[in-house]
Amino acid sequence: MALSKKRRQHWIAANQQEYSQNYSSLHFLSADKYAQAHQSRQNILDSLASDVATGCCETKLDMNNLSPGCRICADGDWSCLFINGRCNCDCFYCPTSQQEIGQPTTNSIEFRHAEDYVLYLQRFGFRGASFSGGEPLLTFDRTLHFLKTIKAHMPSDFHTWLYTNGSLLTDQMVDQLAAAGLDEIRFDIGATNYQLTALKRVGNAIPVVTVEIPAVPEETERLKELLPQLVDSGVRHLNLHQLRLTPYNYPRLIQHDYRYLHGERVTVLDSELAALELLEFVHRNDIGLPINYCSFVYKHRFQAQAARLRNGHFMAKSYEGLTENGYIRTLILAGEVSRLQQLCRRFSENNCDPTLWSLVESRGRLHVHPCLWPLVELDGVEVIVDYAFARQLPQMTYRNPFTRIELSSRQEFVIERSRAGREIVFTAEQAEFFVRNVLLANRAPKDLGDDASTVDEFWEDVLAYETIPHGLQEYY
Repeated sequence: MALSKKRRQHWIAANQQEYSQNYSSLHFLSADKYAQAHQSRQNILDSLASDVATGCCETKLDMNNLSPGCRICADGDWSCLFINGRCNCDCFYCPTSQQEIGQPTTNSIEFRHAEDYVLYLQRFGFRGASFSGGEPLLTFDRTLHFLKTIKAHMPSDFHTWLYTNGSLLTDQMVDQLAAAGLDEIRFDIGATNYQLTALKRVGNAIPVVTVEIPAVPEETERLKELLPQLVDSGVRHLNLHQLRLTPYNYPRLIQHDYRYLHGERVTVLDSELAALELLEFVHRNDIGLPINYCSFVYKHRFQAQAARLRNGHFMAKSYEGLTENGYIRTLILAGEVSRLQQLCRRFSENNCDPTLWSLVESRGRLHVHPCLWPLVELDGVEVIVDYAFARQLPQMTYRNPFTRIELSSRQEFVIERSRAGREIVFTAEQAEFFVRNVLLANRAPKDLGDDASTVDEFWEDVLAYETIPHGLQEYY
């Protein structure tokens, strides 16, 4: 379902607020120009339809031959450890400042001891972990120690990979990383003016060599010429990211003649078209290098969803559910206490598990699991749905419910539950449709319409919590 006018206006206003006085300098297009760009994208996608596989709700392609690490990421089982926060390169597209070494960090949790990070990986059932930064080779001994510790305690098929610009890589480092069991190394060759010296140094020492770079529009032709050399140098995968604007990189991105897109964040339209053009070029010229276009909407939607699901299991109550999009859903019946007590007796008479409902008499509310819906009669009750999300924090805020996760005597953190928005009140007809066509069917209905009418906006708000939107970013 296309974004409603209301939702588009919401994101445009958010983008305007983020960039304040700088917003007017960004090159956004007219509706006609966006429609032309959309058609250009669709033409490429149509030409690739028989050659590539899309996945992750059509936000990622080509899915036919992802690197092992990307496959784990797509499955939601990846942990990224920022081993330090300093980089020795100065890429114009870097989204954040990288000046401080700091401590190894993931999801705002610092890990001073590699053994505690291993316990974290085990507690949450990760199947792979990567070392990022900053530049991980700036703290090579630290990076190597964490790698060795992971390999010593995780299953043999646990996949590890390292991100680097390669400028500091030596033969000795390659040997040590290989000996420690590093499974994959990823080079940002854009940081070194597309030099291949470092990745050639790896040879066959590390099983998987990947190039991972942003799709910089003005470098498209240069990359086309470079593709055969990547193959000859042993590169097995090319990952292309979409450029994203941030307040940090704004002064440098604005020097390029890019066209921008509104959305959850401001992104570069030309970067997406460049990535798809390269993907098309590879297939039309039979270049044996799998390309993975890692769009902004894939990362924004799926990596956030994976984190919400991972943490939500620790905070959801037995009568609540987790949506496809990772939110904790509470289905509430509100009314007179006597009427709610009558429903509770009906549940008991039908031998329902008593943990599937909870009556809060002081508020006149009955929380029920969706599986009890066939026993619910709506006479005299109002249907409300509330959504929450769970996130990891280094310490409690004292504002929300939380659970403490103790990894060791020296390492703990909390998972905190926060409301995602206002409660959503349903009419009886909306409630019946919602439960039968969304909750019990475990899918998004196809017949909610795609115009900007009031009913569509209502369901748009609901489905934002329930499902992951399909397709690449809308152009507006």
